[in-house]
Amino acid sequence: MLPATAAALAVLSALLAWPVPALLARARWPRRDPLVALVCWQAVGLAGGLSIIGALLVHGLAPWGHSLPEAAWAVATGHPAEAPVRGDHWVTLTLAAVLATELVGVLLLSWVRTTRTRRRHRELLELVVQPASLPDARLLEHPAPVAFCIPGARPLLVLSSGMVAELDDAQLAAVVAHERAHLREHHHLYLLPFVAWEAALPVLPAAARAHAAVRTLVEMRADDVALGSLPGRAPRRTLAQAIVVAADGAGGGGVPIGALAVTGSAVGARVVRLLEPPSPLPTWARVLALLSAGLLLLVPTALLLLPAVL
Repeated sequence: MLPATAAALAVLSALLAWPVPALLARARWPRRDPLVALVCWQAVGLAGGLSIIGALLVHGLAPWGHSLPEAAWAVATGHPAEAPVRGDHWVTLTLAAVLATELVGVLLLSWVRTTRTRRRHRELLELVVQPASLPDARLLEHPAPVAFCIPGARPLLVLSSGMVAELDDAQLAAVVAHERAHLREHHHLYLLPFVAWEAALPVLPAAARAHAAVRTLVEMRADDVALGSLPGRAPRRTLAQAIVVAADGAGGGGVPIGALAVTGSAVGARVVRLLEPPSPLPTWARVLALLSAGLLLLVPTALLLLPAVL
């Protein structure tokens, strides 16, 4: 049973390492519902890591039992192997341990580094920012039109004096609504696994592709949430104008590492999407996408528990 399980997990991990992320990154439907697409990307990343580590682990433990739980229990309790233990078993067990340690370690290290960097930037900014005219926002004296937020236990939303000077009240409200959406929905947590994935597996093209796609979807989702809270007859045009102004001044710097900015990613695609909004994703398509994401997580989990789930 275990050799077949290992082969199935290996095939699934290969699919999730390249063709599935490539297809999802090129698909046009995610821009119609960024939130559903973000759920799908999380499922792809988690199922991919589970599949590759699981395939190595299942093959390595095959001599100790007929299922992963049985084999793991036999090793943990010191029971002898039921079949000869070859060199390839030790190699795959070692690779599984190394890969799991690297993925988890890089994830934790990325979280620690990002948190530390954000805390340092927040402490420095709190020394120089002033209260802004909009609630919960702070004003930074900087000539470039910049707006960003620093998430965390004490989130900070910052507008530069250049941004305040360039935008009218409606555009400024749109920018603030965008940044508040980042903070309220904790978009930095959507990004963290893919930052770690790209750092842990820099030779894997899918890692960089996934990170870029998730960054764009996070910004599109923040645009959508912002539109829902904006008054006026043309909130889409207002937000698009604000994004263009901020993008023109982005070369002046001012956005700290680890912050989420209104010009975070794919400015051109976002502006086009705001001015020419795609039709919403039908309910059946949303349900199908979410069911596919759930199935993607269920398949490797079930394979790892075979034959216990039969």
